[in-house]
Amino acid sequence: MGKFHFVDTSIAGVKIIEPTVFGDARGYFMETYSEKDFTEGGIPVKFLQDNESRSRRGVLRGLHFQKHNPQGKLVRVIEGEVFDVAVDLRKASSTFGKWEGVVLSAENKKQFFIPEGFAHGFAVLSETAAFVYKCTRFYDPTDEGGLMWNDPAIGIQWPVGDGFVPLLSEKDKKNPVLAELNWTF
Repeated sequence: MGKFHFVDTSIAGVKIIEPTVFGDARGYFMETYSEKDFTEGGIPVKFLQDNESRSRRGVLRGLHFQKHNPQGKLVRVIEGEVFDVAVDLRKASSTFGKWEGVVLSAENKKQFFIPEGFAHGFAVLSETAAFVYKCTRFYDPTDEGGLMWNDPAIGIQWPVGDGFVPLLSEKDKKNPVLAELNWTF
């Protein structure tokens, strides 16, 4: 049995990764990344930076990207549950403006690979969530970009219930819609 199962999504390059979990009465063990296995699974990238965040129910982070030096991300949840989203911002892509989403949780242990050229964000579904991710490029605060989480032209179906009012950062409250974005990739 392989250590990972790589699941293609409706957008080329965006993948859901299901690790093999070895468990017994003591707990469990799993690999979360192997350069060799990921390359064989269609993700031949080099990661340069790891990040972690913790958020509470109702927090929505995103949708974020870097305008000129896009980051690829491998994301997972180690506590709680989130709905994670990638939006294709590659201008020449046949899926430009389309989105893909997946529930990531400490329980299901799934990971989500988002290639360079996408906006990324997540909504916290549990009381709290700890979120970890690897990036293919270093974060550059002078290159930040954002996309409005509820842009009707994109139509993300967030599984948060009617009347949901997300807890957003001040920056994310000001994110533009897709038609107003300015970026180079």
